[in-house]
Amino acid sequence: MSQQILLLPGDGIGPEITTEAEKVLNAAIERFDLDITTDTALVGGAAYDATGEPLPEETLAKAKAADAILFGAIGGPKWDTIERSKRPERGLLKLRSSLGLFANLRPAILFPQLASASSLKPEIVSGLDILIVRELTGGIYFGEPRGLREENGERVGFNTMVYSESEIRRIAKVAFELAQTRGKKLCSVDKANVLEVTELWKEVVNDVAKDYPEVEVSHMYVDNAAMQLVRAPKQFDVVVTGNLFGDILSDEAAMLTGSIGMLPSASLDVNRKGLYEPCHGSAPDIAGQNLANPLAAILSLAMLMRYSFERADVAQAIEDAVESVLEQGLRTGDIYTEGTTKVGCDAMGDAVVKALLAK
Repeated sequence: MSQQILLLPGDGIGPEITTEAEKVLNAAIERFDLDITTDTALVGGAAYDATGEPLPEETLAKAKAADAILFGAIGGPKWDTIERSKRPERGLLKLRSSLGLFANLRPAILFPQLASASSLKPEIVSGLDILIVRELTGGIYFGEPRGLREENGERVGFNTMVYSESEIRRIAKVAFELAQTRGKKLCSVDKANVLEVTELWKEVVNDVAKDYPEVEVSHMYVDNAAMQLVRAPKQFDVVVTGNLFGDILSDEAAMLTGSIGMLPSASLDVNRKGLYEPCHGSAPDIAGQNLANPLAAILSLAMLMRYSFERADVAQAIEDAVESVLEQGLRTGDIYTEGTTKVGCDAMGDAVVKALLAK
């Protein structure tokens, strides 16, 4: 049966990196004789400009019908002053919630060829392989009430951080199951000494842990976790945490790998249908200049093959092709170091295609 991928290029560098990921997809289809079709739709600022909505109903319908979604990037200064409910980011949040994409997987893996590009000493990050599991559809980003109001003669902004036991339990189960396939170590990050909502988080994680006795469980306050990520990051294997903390920690972990331009992510529902996207933003300052790093988008495609299409062989081939290109010394500007060869976005994509088809 044919499988369909919906491409959502979005804004800024999104269209450029998605184009390169699609090139790699077509190469994978050729090499592995895959029965995969693609469709494309508008999202974010591009969708707002065309339809007045950051997530048009047509796009949402296509997303629900697709087997997986490959997402580029959204947002930019152009849309910062429009009505908050119409901003590009609201389209992505609505897409995640409408599709029930509650489990966000963000690997932070250091390719050995990029050890010198990390902001930390090579001996601190060499061999780094962390998986951050972030709850994606709850917490302070979705909690009610929220808003702005007048109070005692001044403006007050307010948001609500809320998690139900069932929300915590389902993300914890995902994290434990992934930990079983890796190093059997799970660190749950909270702020239980201050926030009651994360006190519940810790209690539920400990309860779920009873079903996974072979996994070593630890707990860490988020401020300490942020410090430990730059002090001794290799102590972590799988990290599970809530929406807000996961957003921050995964970006911090990204810089350990040399560039956020290298990091993919997956957002999964209960059936492992997923939306796959780079962890970086839309980078409007370099959009359209052939400067973007497409490797995170390409590695997001690899995650799509592994988790939604259950083709670990295809995923591994794509990842091997990326490593081969890095081994050749090819670098986009964000990961360039002296002695390597600087290339543009399209040349990097072409090189990955060549490496994938050469196997």
